[in-house]
Amino acid sequence: MLFIGAAIVIAIGLVLLIVSDAGTLIGLSQDQFGRLIPLLVILLFIAAGLFSRQRYRLGEMMGNLVLWVGIFGVALVGYAYRDDLSGVASRVFGELVPGSAVVDSERGTATFRSGIDGHFTINTQINGATVRTIFDTGASAVVLSHADAIKAGIATETLRYDIRVQTANGTGRAAGVTLDRIEVGGIARNRVRAFVAEQGALDTSLLGMTYLSTLTRYAVSGNALELVD
Repeated sequence: MLFIGAAIVIAIGLVLLIVSDAGTLIGLSQDQFGRLIPLLVILLFIAAGLFSRQRYRLGEMMGNLVLWVGIFGVALVGYAYRDDLSGVASRVFGELVPGSAVVDSERGTATFRSGIDGHFTINTQINGATVRTIFDTGASAVVLSHADAIKAGIATETLRYDIRVQTANGTGRAAGVTLDRIEVGGIARNRVRAFVAEQGALDTSLLGMTYLSTLTRYAVSGNALELVD
């Protein structure tokens, strides 16, 4: 009973701390209500010790009290530094799942971590297909490899490869197309101009300026890339 009661109070307290207007529930500000939570926990321990059917020695009760106060303290510190911890979690997620975005829907942002090679690899939805691209401000347009264009449902056999492009494999040719939809980290754009490189001219597709220029902002800070809708 003692452990269960304390756990319930701690869980409720943390939830109320996170809710921005929690204090108004009882006519207090959030800060005032937050200061009451440790007192509530202590009072619960005392009440549980008095009314529990089990007989706890004073030493056991004090030990349990110290344990739960410690847990509550760690949780409170975690809440206080939640923004810093969120950044650490985002970095770990980016390292474990390269190409995936950490999305903040409220701010309209998508954040990516660079790979070991220093490049930002981005999982992009193009015409409903998942295509791995490289963030490249030097590319004047989104450029798809021949294989990725087929994956995105583009009839490559009907294209005219009459545009000269410079790729990592040297000078090649590409065909102009219009993508129905491209989405990166929840930031979607329709009818985006792009190029399709001829077969063998490009190994990895490029996320270029015909998409990036539609964003409010994009910024690289250290090994983090942030796209803003």
